[in-house]
Amino acid sequence: MAWTAAMAKRPSPVAPPERRGGVRQVRDLLPQVGGAAFRKFGFVQSSIVSRWAEIVGERYARVSAPESIRFPPGKRAEGVLSLTVHGAHGTMMQHIAPEITERVNRFFGYPAVTKIVFKAGEVRRAAARPAPVDRAPIPAEMGDSLRGIADPELKAVLEALAASIAAPIPVQIPILGKVR
Repeated sequence: MAWTAAMAKRPSPVAPPERRGGVRQVRDLLPQVGGAAFRKFGFVQSSIVSRWAEIVGERYARVSAPESIRFPPGKRAEGVLSLTVHGAHGTMMQHIAPEITERVNRFFGYPAVTKIVFKAGEVRRAAARPAPVDRAPIPAEMGDSLRGIADPELKAVLEALAASIAAPIPVQIPILGKVR
């Protein structure tokens, strides 16, 4: 077979793979990694773990922790929530199971959980948060613009930002060694 110009233009059978996306920052990858891990262990939304105290209340969050949510095959509703409960609090938690189911479903916005399974175990407590630092007062012109914000978390973050902007910048004099 003779070499022709048409053969020279033909691409080689082993082409290098196409690269997609380019360089990405780690912070962009972490939600996907965490989301995959949570889905593997039965959590459709990782926020149920991080916001458990808001969902069931501080009193019940101290003695319980969500372990997993298992859904019937092909569904994302009518699941079974597994809770780890500390010591003898299991009986109390069984009595309030309908209330917990209602709160979890209200959190999701649809009937995600229909049954709760309790398992005795040690509940890891979240590390105590340090006491909030007293911030400088917020200037009136900044404070007036924050009054209309309804979301308390967003409002607290914006107030902290406004206070840090209004705070004077501390001047630090560098310490140089002895001058002879």
